[in-house]
Amino acid sequence: MVELRAAVWRRSTKCESGSCVEVADLDENVGLRNSTRPEIAIAFSVETWRDFIAGVRAGEFDQPSA
Repeated sequence: MVELRAAVWRRSTKCESGSCVEVADLDENVGLRNSTRPEIAIAFSVETWRDFIAGVRAGEFDQPSA
């Protein structure tokens, strides 16, 4: 089990609404949570997180144009 209580959470500087995704470096994992529900968090391996970020940057999750 990944320890999340001592995590240092950060959010994008572009987050202005207060309802944002937050991430935390957790040694060999990356934590993810919603700032409005901080009691619920999930953790991913660093490799999985890097793959996800690469997919976002490559446009894999973009909505198709209508």
